[in-house]
Parts: sequence; C-alpha cells; structure tokens
Amino acid sequence: MTGVKAVALIAGAANVRGSVQFLQQPNGATQVKGRISGLSPGLHGFHIHALGDTTNGCNSTGPHFNPRNKHHGAPTDSERHAGDLGNIVAGPDGVAEVSIVDAQIPLTGQHSILGRAVVVHADPDDLGKGGHELSKTTGNAGARLGCGIIGLQSSV
Repeated sequence: MTGVKAVALIAGAANVRGSVQFLQQPNGATQVKGRISGLSPGLHGFHIHALGDTTNGCNSTGPHFNPRNKHHGAPTDSERHAGDLGNIVAGPDGVAEVSIVDAQIPLTGQHSILGRAVVVHADPDDLGKGGHELSKTTGNAGARLGCGIIGLQSSV
C-alpha cells in the first residue's frame, strides 16, 4: 500500500520538541521530514527504536529497531539496523530540519515502524565505526533527548 502517512510528535528533555512525518512512497521507500528544536548545535543520532513505550520517557523505547539482527551501521551500509537513520544536524539556533529517504523503515508489512518510536540522541552517531562495543549497538549516540511514537496520520 502506498501513500500511507504517519507522524511522531517529539518531546523530551528540556525544550526538545518537534514533529516528524513519514510518507511511504510508491517505490517502497519511506520519506521522513520534520523539524526538531531545543537541541544543542551539531550532530545528533537519529533512530527508530523497537518499542512505542514511553512509560519511562524515552528510556523505555528499547533498542534500535533491528528485525534482521544486524550490527549498528550507517544508513548507507548493508550491515545496519533498520532503525539506523544516521545523524541530523541542529543549527546555531538549536533547530534540526529532518529530510531522509530510507527503504528499511516501511509503514506497512512485517517490518512496519508504526507503533515504534523515533528517538533523537544527545551525541553524534559514530555509524558503527567507533571500534568499541557501544559503537556496534548504539553508535555511541548518548542520552535520549527526545522521542515520539509513530502513529498513522489522517489523510485529511
């Protein structure tokens, strides 16, 4: 099914706020667009996490979404979690404009991301190249600053 739309409202630490829209394109890839404010300037890891559970804030969203049981990597790597979306960049004003297209995060089917969480981290994602254990699992991206559960968006 194409044209499926979803949205996640981002909330978290301090003034971290935003929204991210997901649109599944006819070729199966999902377009991710949004805006997140309240970040420190620079790179921030940006991932889909396995659980849509925010009972303990962003800490209860579980590990990165990884249905194929792979190591952490860059969005362009063949060895990566489906939820590894790399980094977003916050400007001097603390605002990050998100614009990503990824084929491993569908809104339909067996590996759908609906009901899961999108998380923005405090630190840059090292894309699995850091040479230590955290690099292989989380990209060493640090604390979870903000998150939101991915839900279907009205077509109106």
